[in-house]
Amino acid sequence: MRTSAPGLIVGLALLAALPTILPAGLLIASIQMLIAALFASAYSLLCGRAGMLSFGHAAYFGMGAFAVVHGMNAFGGSGLLPTPLIPLVGAAAGLAVGVVAGWFATQRSGTTFAMITLAIAELLHSLAPQLKGLFGGESGISAMRAPAMGLNFGSTVQVYYLTLVWVLLGIGLLYFHSLTPMGRLTLALRENSHRLRFLGYNVHGLGVSAFAISAMFSGLAGGLQAMSNEAANYAVFDAGVSAAVVLNSYIGGVGSFLGPALGAALMTFFGYAVSDVTRSWLLYQGVLFVLVMMYVPAGLSGLFGAGGRLLRQRGWRTTLPLALLAVGAALLLCAGTVFVVELLQRLFSQDYRALAGMAGELPPVAFFGRSWSPTALSTWALPAGMLVAGSLFALAVRRRLGAAA
Repeated sequence: MRTSAPGLIVGLALLAALPTILPAGLLIASIQMLIAALFASAYSLLCGRAGMLSFGHAAYFGMGAFAVVHGMNAFGGSGLLPTPLIPLVGAAAGLAVGVVAGWFATQRSGTTFAMITLAIAELLHSLAPQLKGLFGGESGISAMRAPAMGLNFGSTVQVYYLTLVWVLLGIGLLYFHSLTPMGRLTLALRENSHRLRFLGYNVHGLGVSAFAISAMFSGLAGGLQAMSNEAANYAVFDAGVSAAVVLNSYIGGVGSFLGPALGAALMTFFGYAVSDVTRSWLLYQGVLFVLVMMYVPAGLSGLFGAGGRLLRQRGWRTTLPLALLAVGAALLLCAGTVFVVELLQRLFSQDYRALAGMAGELPPVAFFGRSWSPTALSTWALPAGMLVAGSLFALAVRRRLGAAA
């Protein structure tokens, strides 16, 4: 997925204008989206460019978070590190731990490497509640954002702009790294490490450098998370944090630079918007990941890139009808799937089973603004019709794409 200069400028202008457009709740969600985008971009350096799949990147995210909380309490927003510069402590902590962990982990490759990274993260997750002096036990550690440089950092708007500056700086530095000779060698490390070793390069050193840089920016993201929440606890080392960055990166597309950031931002907003509406939001996220891996292995960025290539080759007359047909197929399939999942989730819930036992029959289920009888044919015919229609639309899109190719 290529990004043009005008598109980049428009995107930056939109990010800068968000505090004037969004309410406070959505602005907080935007902060989390920015942090997730930086974390995914840092992870993509290791997984996407270097080709090393890590299952434990929460370790460096968490170390950055705790380092920043300690830094906020130690410096108090003044001295050598005022509040706007405190995230550097998280980056330094991520780098330090990444160098040590990377030196050991990169001794191996493939599945063994992935298991070592997972073990490191799980080790920290299990030790954190016990080391109360460093991690604060199960309750964690809290801090306050102190005033600095004429700003009090008490409002969500100021925290948003602080986060935005650091995220843009971090992603910009990661992009600059991809253009350097070391960044090119990191890509070669993924393609053919044996040839690099034959040419005389220190393959292990290259792997450690990629691991450490990725951990450094992950620590920066964790530090921004701690500054936003003004607290950190051992949950930042949880395996779910590592799993989320893997899913977000692959959904966005690790093959492109901005793909993981896009996937992380979209999936973070998805969780924010849907988690309060349904209990099955994690199921939807998992289904989306499976579908992307099966049918769009290049991720959402690869999908947009394919659409752009089709537009350049075939023009609007061919691309627009295909796009509308694809959107229609996606909406029908999503609507049918959500209908079935939400209906089954309610039918198999403990409360519904208790209610059905007292009534002696299957009572109607209320969702989507009306009641649905589980025994009525129309209740099941509606989602079945949407799924069939969506499948036919998807088949038509596939045939037209084959004809266009």
